[in-house]
Formats: sequence, C-alpha cells, structure tokens
Amino acid sequence: MAELVQQLVNGLSNGAIYALIALGYTMVYGILRLINFAHGEVFMVGAFAGLATQRLGGAEMRGPAGLAVAIVVAGLAGAATAFLIERLAYRPLRGKPRIIVLITAIGVSILIQNLVAIATDARPSFWQPVFVNESEGAIYLITPFVTLADAFVIGGAILLMGFLQLVVYRTRMGRAMRAVSQNLEVAALMGIHTGRVISFTFILAGFLAGAGAVLVGQKNGSVSYIMGLLPGLKAFVAAVLGGIGSIPGALVGGLLLGCAETFVAAYVSSNYRDAIAFGILIVVLLVRPSGIFGRYVPEKV
Repeated sequence: MAELVQQLVNGLSNGAIYALIALGYTMVYGILRLINFAHGEVFMVGAFAGLATQRLGGAEMRGPAGLAVAIVVAGLAGAATAFLIERLAYRPLRGKPRIIVLITAIGVSILIQNLVAIATDARPSFWQPVFVNESEGAIYLITPFVTLADAFVIGGAILLMGFLQLVVYRTRMGRAMRAVSQNLEVAALMGIHTGRVISFTFILAGFLAGAGAVLVGQKNGSVSYIMGLLPGLKAFVAAVLGGIGSIPGALVGGLLLGCAETFVAAYVSSNYRDAIAFGILIVVLLVRPSGIFGRYVPEKV
C-alpha cells in the first residue's frame, strides 16, 4: 500500500508538470489553431534562467525565498522567449497555410536547442537542491510518501494553474482571449485588438512553462539543452488526451499521463515509460480524436 501511494504521488508530481506545459499548447491552439512545437524550448530556456538566478545570487538564493525569485525570473524569461518567437517567427506567417507555420515551429525548436547547446557547450548543469538534507537525503513532508520536493512541485503547479484561471476568467484580457478563441474575425470586428491578445497568450503560456521548469529542475536536479524535447512532446500528448483547446482538458490530460507512465514504469517496466505516452496518443487519435473534454466541430468545405 505504501508503495502504491508513493507511485501515485510521483505520478501526480510528473503530471502536474505535463499539465503546465500542456496549458501553453492548448491556449495557443485555442486562439491560432497552431501547435507550437517550440514550446518545449521555452520551458528549457526558463530552466536555464532560473538556474542562473540561483547561482548568481550565491548562498542567499539557495533557500525557499531564493527559489521563489528563481521561479519568477524563469517565468519572465519564458514569457520573453515566447513573445519573441511569436513576433519574429509566427506573426509574419499570419494567414499562411498551417503546414508552413507548423514547419516553422519545428525549425524554431531546433534553432533554440542548438543556440543553447553552443552557449552551454552541450553540457548539463545542476541545481543546488533546496529540499535535501546533506546528511539524510530527501526531506519528507509525510513519511514515507511525500517529499518536500514533490510537495513543492505539486503545490507550485496548483498555484500557477490558479493564477492562469484568475487571468483567463477574472480579467479584461482574459475575456478578450476567450472571445478571440471563439472567433478571431468576429472579435476583431467587435474592436478587440487581436494581435495584442495573441501576443499576451504567448507571454502567459511562456511564463507558465518557464516557471514550471524550475519545479522540474528542483526535483530532477539537472538542466540541459534537450530537457524540453521529451517533456514538450509528452505535454502535447496530454493536451490531445484532454482535448486540445480545453484548459481543464490540459490539466486532466497531464495528470492522467503522469500517473499512467509512472505506474507502467513501476509495475511493468521502466523501458515502457516513454512508449506509453505515445501509445496513448495513438489510441486517443483512433478512438476519440477530440480528446476527453474536446468537442467535434464540423468545418465547412
């Protein structure tokens, strides 16, 4: 029983991160009908920004308060990166065929990976762990089920998702985002500055990804130029599973995917940990392409 609870906590911890990244996919898709495959690299840039903040701050930045500062800085770095991607790569292609924009997204992803690889000599960097005791190892919040690192990841993800809900459903810009996601052309006719809304959506998605990268870094300990590739792809699977374009769907899809791969790795084989995510993607596309919360919308031809 203890092992089952421990695996559930691990699954929720991993799933919370997938959900944060998946929210970025689903928000951008909801407005532009674009799969932003460079979103994983936004996550990676945020991780390096958070790590640099912790290192530059010295010993004073190695506690919980310093970690909170690193989360904010990483979020801002992710937001800035996402904004530049939208402004420089996607905006000039507005109105072009979707396949062109999709290929551009893949190209931007590879470009950012290689730029960071050059800047870091393709070497991994390591966090100064905050929730670890040097003599005893991991610090437990609830022995032996929940470590402080797990609680930090899950709690931080919940706070960031709550922040997103507040922005989307309680602010004027959030109302504009929902209007543009319903119909971009009609929203423009009603006086909404759609270009500004699209940029804000990328900024918000980038902030969530960048802040989430610090949560991952504290749990896993390392940061590298390819760290956004696999989590980014898995988050895309989570978004499709929940229903891409649906914010609740991204949350549920991320948690389900995180638990699924954790239980498969624990009780079947760790060799199938990554395969299960893409197996789920294939099944969802075959059985319910719209996802759990998605709705089929017929298109006029």
